[in-house]
Amino acid sequence: MDCMSSQQNARALKSGLTLEFPQSLGVYDKYEQAQRSVDFLSDHEFPVENCMIVGTELKQVERVTGRLTTGRVALGGLLSGIWMGLFIGLIFSFFGTGEATAIIVATVAFGALFGVIWALVGYAATRGHRDFSSVSRIVATRYEVLVEHKHAAAARELLATLPGHTASQQNF
Repeated sequence: MDCMSSQQNARALKSGLTLEFPQSLGVYDKYEQAQRSVDFLSDHEFPVENCMIVGTELKQVERVTGRLTTGRVALGGLLSGIWMGLFIGLIFSFFGTGEATAIIVATVAFGALFGVIWALVGYAATRGHRDFSSVSRIVATRYEVLVEHKHAAAARELLATLPGHTASQQNF
């Protein structure tokens, strides 16, 4: 019985991310434009549960945030270690029988030392091949609004009345 309900849950989740016979209402360069179209449909009482916004043409964007130096790496490891030591110290102090302050101070000190060592070893292992810090994310280049085929005509009629919505945004 458990296996059966788990399969039903998986099917329900999958069906929530698919449409039976989707048709395109438009392709947009920005997510906000696609969202605006679906929001407009919703404002006009269109059954938007039959719509999907699909990001296409994915690309990874990496923003370089700074140069890594031994000092910056050590400082990052120190701060990270302090937080981890504080967290572990608080947990130990709740369940331990000793002095809470002593436990917290000891785990913070140990965490700080461990954090610095771990960060510097990791940095040394790169041998200068990545001497910068960055943040990255996957973004879509285009966003397509899809709708169940049985609602496509009504959705297109409504979107035709959306101010600023042009036929060039439509892909059908």
